[in-house]
Amino acid sequence: MHQLFGKNDESGQDNGEHWLSISDLMAGLMMVFLFIAIVFMLKIEKESQKIKDVAVAYQDNQVAIYDALVNEFHDDLRLWGAEIDKETLSFNFTSPDVLFANNQSTLSNEYKTILNDFFPRYIEVLKPFRDSLDEVRIEGHTSSAGLRGSTKQQAYFYNMKLSQDRTRSVLEYGYSLMPTESDWITESIAAVGFSSSRLIKKNGVEDHKKSRRVSFRAITNADIQIKQILGAN
Repeated sequence: MHQLFGKNDESGQDNGEHWLSISDLMAGLMMVFLFIAIVFMLKIEKESQKIKDVAVAYQDNQVAIYDALVNEFHDDLRLWGAEIDKETLSFNFTSPDVLFANNQSTLSNEYKTILNDFFPRYIEVLKPFRDSLDEVRIEGHTSSAGLRGSTKQQAYFYNMKLSQDRTRSVLEYGYSLMPTESDWITESIAAVGFSSSRLIKKNGVEDHKKSRRVSFRAITNADIQIKQILGAN
């Protein structure tokens, strides 16, 4: 103990060895804490860089998919009454009268003709990007209008079933067009009905016609990659 804390000399006076030893101990602890802090900071910086790399790759990938879709379908958009949203990578069919009869989920002959051309080409455009895709979602959307005399709640759930039935019809038909891609379609493409939850509005007012649409949305897996980075550390 005397070696660690020092001792008084014969006269009873503190010779300073006690304070020197404590100072050395504190300096050593500070070095340990500093080392731990540096290691922690380097770890955080490494994780941040990984996330930044994923974000940059995500942005580049979004642009590449959008450019590929535009290059492939630029000449068809007006003919089909369609548009491509750059932010969400949604290929939107926005002419409801072409898609389905009113309140029906059976594909019109005109929409079948469009899908005959669109669906195989769409699958081929996305093929180089499959490793970066989480899923492709066929989304069905309706206006807020329901059957005559229905309440708001009744209209919502009626349109939920209608939108789900419509996207299922689209997926079933697309599946029949691409038998060689049936495994990938089964694993990667989902049919979802959103009812009237995502209305298109202009100046705060619902656009009933544009709200009734079917979208093919490519969803990348950047968020999954970020979660894997955070979970692995």
